[in-house]
Amino acid sequence: MKIYVGNLPWGIDDPQLEELFAEHGAVQSANVVMDRETGRSRGFGFVEMADDDGRTAITALNETEVKGRRLRVSQAKERSRDSRDRGHR
Repeated sequence: MKIYVGNLPWGIDDPQLEELFAEHGAVQSANVVMDRETGRSRGFGFVEMADDDGRTAITALNETEVKGRRLRVSQAKERSRDSRDRGHR
């Protein structure tokens, strides 16, 4: 299951994101999305976990506060074809 994590604290990195979710099950991957131009966090990321672990993590972490920011955690939605093509024509 791919999980969207929004409203991340600006200083959090991939290992810290993985650590946060590992409390709720095995993490397959954890990525904070970075701005290509500045190299800084864009304030959201994605975590991949097994379905059962993912559901547990979503329930446990959604709306929790981490370093002063309230996380938004949900199952990631597939991007539409239009959003994948945007800017690449």
